[in-house]
Parts: sequence; structure tokens; C-alpha cells
Amino acid sequence: MEEVMRIVPKVVKNFLKAYTDKDWQTIEEIRLRIGKNIEVVRTNGSPLSETSPLFTEQDATMMLSLLSQHSLYRLEEELRRGYITISGGHRVGIAGRVVVETGKVKGLREIGSFNIRIAKQKVGVSEPYINAIYKRDKWLNTLIIGPPKTGKTTLLRDLARQISQGIESKGIRARNVAIIDERSEIAGCIRGVPQHHFGSKIDVLDACPKAEGMMMMIRSMSPDVLIVDEIGREEDVTAVMEAVYAGVTVISTVHGDSVRDVVRRPTIKQLITHEAFHSAIELTHVGKRGTNISLTPSALKNNVVLRT
Repeated sequence: MEEVMRIVPKVVKNFLKAYTDKDWQTIEEIRLRIGKNIEVVRTNGSPLSETSPLFTEQDATMMLSLLSQHSLYRLEEELRRGYITISGGHRVGIAGRVVVETGKVKGLREIGSFNIRIAKQKVGVSEPYINAIYKRDKWLNTLIIGPPKTGKTTLLRDLARQISQGIESKGIRARNVAIIDERSEIAGCIRGVPQHHFGSKIDVLDACPKAEGMMMMIRSMSPDVLIVDEIGREEDVTAVMEAVYAGVTVISTVHGDSVRDVVRRPTIKQLITHEAFHSAIELTHVGKRGTNISLTPSALKNNVVLRT
């Protein structure tokens, strides 16, 4: 809450002050649009207040000044990407007029909308899945599948914590974990330092393209496990296969409702049919435990997963 309060204008700050610590546990997003009422998105979808003040153009100007610490030059790269990570790992998405140069996005101007996504580290959320994805002293290559807001990144983050610090109660030793955090969501780094809690054996490439980052980590940091969010492009497939051939475990998320759904995507089907992933976790409902699925050839055949 303190980190968010530092970067919002007075009208938003005064509105949010009415929220209790318990209320903040249910907040997922704070949406601010010029000329519209402040919108607070909660886990259960219901608002805490029926009325909220308007967010004005002056408020947007002040917020951008607070985000940049009164120097827009500091945000040049963030404005190009469309989001800014703040202390605590929270991410502020921005929308406005896009500046394009030689066919590529150079930045954003005339910002009209902000979306503050509240980062929450749910320590222990990965506990129910450990026995299914850790076998014979090795973490299995695992896909975490689910639609938006089902907790894919939260689960991925906690797995990174568990793997990098080890689980003494289960006799699992700590491994070297490399996080490729293309959107600064997993570790929430500020100046290269993760804002979330991990074990001591963690290395992060922040704001780095996934495919390139995976190869960089394999060559330079000798990871036991690669953690990466939202794979799906052809170059991601090549990098994942290179990691698998190098003996590195890959744990990643992918958008979709189920294994049956994601396997219809040619890139993901390549990975599964080539046995790059051994296990999957399907997350279908917000706050509900997911389902473990084996991705062995026999299991896939029995479940007719690969039939399209």
C-alpha cells in the first residue's frame, strides 16, 4: 500500500485511504482513466464503494511526474514498453498516443490511462504441486496453463522461491534458478534487485526478451532451472528445446483454458509432441487449486489430448 500511495496524486490517495489492510488483500488493480471515475478491481469483482472521484488530466500529469520522479527522461525505456515497475514489484500499465519511428514503437505521449496491478507474493501457494513436479531428485519440465487472472505468475513466482531456497522438510536441496522476466512481473526488479522474496540461488534477467534471455542464462549462469512467463512464439520454442537438450529444467506459463486448448497452437504442440514438457498444471478458476496432468506420450494418448 505504501509503495502505491507514493506514486498516485492526492485525489487517488485520499480515496484509497479509506481502504483497510484487509481490503487491500482483495485488490488486484487500480484503474485510472482521464475523465472517468477511479476504478478499484477486486478478486471477487465487487466494488468496495459505489462512488469514486473523477480522475482528471491534471491528476494524470501529476501521476506521471511522481512515477518519473519529475524527470520523464528516466522513463524513456518504460514508456516504450508500456509499463513501469515500482517498488514492491507492482506494475503500472500505461496507455496513450503511441510514437512510432521506422515502424517501431518509440514511446508513449499524452498518457490517458494507468492500470496499477498489485503484486502479491503468496508464499506457499506452490506446495500442493511439489510432489507432482519433483521426481527422482529432479524438477520436471512443467507448463502452467490458465486464462488471465487465475494465478499463473503467482504460482510461477512461488515455485522459483521454493526451488532457489530448497525444501528441507522434503529433503529437496536448493538449485540455481534463472528467471527471464521480460515484463518485470515475476521478480519485480528495481535497478536489478528483485522486490519479491526468493532463495539465495536466484539470478534474474529483467526486461529481457524470453528467447534471447534463456540462451544468455544457459551460456553464462549455468542454471539448473529456467523460469519464464508466457511462452508461445517460434523463437521461444527453439530456446526451450535448446535448454532441454542442455539438461536444464524449464518451468513456464502459457495462456489457455487447458492442455487440449493450448496444444492447438502449433508452437506449443511442437514442444509437447517433442516431449519438452513432462508435466502440466491447469488453473481454471481464480483462487482454486489447479489440476496436475502428466504429459508423457502414454498419458497424452489415453486422454486424446493431441487430437485436434
